[in-house]
Amino acid sequence: MDFNILLSRYETGERDFVGVNLHKVNLREVDLSGANFCGADLSGADLSQANLSGCNFSRANLTDADLTRADLNGANLSEINLIGADLINANLEGTNLSRADLRGANLVRANLTKANLSEAELSGADLSGANLNQANLIETNLNEAELNGVNITGATVTEKEMSGVIMHTGLSHKWITWAGGC
Repeated sequence: MDFNILLSRYETGERDFVGVNLHKVNLREVDLSGANFCGADLSGADLSQANLSGCNFSRANLTDADLTRADLNGANLSEINLIGADLINANLEGTNLSRADLRGANLVRANLTKANLSEAELSGADLSGANLNQANLIETNLNEAELNGVNITGATVTEKEMSGVIMHTGLSHKWITWAGGC
């Protein structure tokens, strides 16, 4: 789908863009809040500074997409492919990232407050300075993830997520809720 067609349809009130192909499209600084991109291909797309709050990106492909400073507040990103994506300073507050693949993603200073990252794949991701306050990290793979200066105050994790993870100086882990058995 062409950039102009997408914006034209959005402006006329259409919000359903399930399975569309927007590979490498430039959607920088656009407002597509509330749109449904379930199963869409936005790999390599420039979505930097875009308003994507409340969008549905479940099972979408955003490999290598640029979401720098994008607003994804309350979006559904479950089972999304964000391998190698840039999410620097992105607002992911309250997002559903359950079973998301974020291997090698750049989440430096991203706001993940109250995000659901259960069963997400974050191996090799850079979360330096990210805010994971009250996030759900149960069954999340954080192996080889960069966690320098991360705020995980109030986050829910099990010992499994933290085993083998190197806690760097500056990592805030006060008031973590440890989930799990007796």
